[in-house]
Amino acid sequence: MPVIDVHAHVGRWQFHLTGGDADDNLRQMDRYGIDRQLVSASEAVVHDAIAGNRALSAALATRPRLLGYAVVNPNRIDDSAADLRRCLDTGRFVGAKIHTHYPGRAPGSSQLAEAFDLVAEAGVPLLLHTWGREVELLPDLVSARPGLRVIMGHAGGDAWREAAHAAAACDRLYLEHCRTATDAGRIAYAREAGVPITRFLFGTDATLVDPSLALGVLRDADLTAGELERVLWQNATELFQLPAL
Repeated sequence: MPVIDVHAHVGRWQFHLTGGDADDNLRQMDRYGIDRQLVSASEAVVHDAIAGNRALSAALATRPRLLGYAVVNPNRIDDSAADLRRCLDTGRFVGAKIHTHYPGRAPGSSQLAEAFDLVAEAGVPLLLHTWGREVELLPDLVSARPGLRVIMGHAGGDAWREAAHAAAACDRLYLEHCRTATDAGRIAYAREAGVPITRFLFGTDATLVDPSLALGVLRDADLTAGELERVLWQNATELFQLPAL
């Protein structure tokens, strides 16, 4: 069965980790049977979005199994607008990524609203770092922007229940459950809340987090074979309009 990981990173972090370059991603993908991985640059997330996106573009050029998210900095929206266009024009970037904690802009801020407008206009999916009850604001924010489709990275983190209800309230919100704390029953709860299987995606947070944790969350969900195919690759293929594996 093909596997597409929609939440991963290339590059070193400020934590004590051994992973550092795109080849580390590929080695980890081989270990866990991941066929394709959608990545953002850790440098772009934490330090400099434009420089990090540029470095990631070079790494993607020779690694066809990796596809990119262009990181958008809500604090530098004009610069990010031009950079997002440059990244998408390469054909190697398929979406945008916004981290809320590092730039200090949460849902409800005017800066994040502008960033949402930018991504909606670009017409690509957005991977949004979500952690906390601010996910409750997302249904209205996304519904107000017809071109916007948002993957809730970490599915709200410690607010995974609130994230489940947010996704149930808006058909352009998707859940991706990677995180370091593997609370049991998160996917089952979201399904009971009314989120269809077509809006769950598989993500690992690699190489920051070992993919075994995300795979364990899927095992806990007790999905049928058809549901598992949906989550592991079919939903991502449709959302990002990816070529068949």
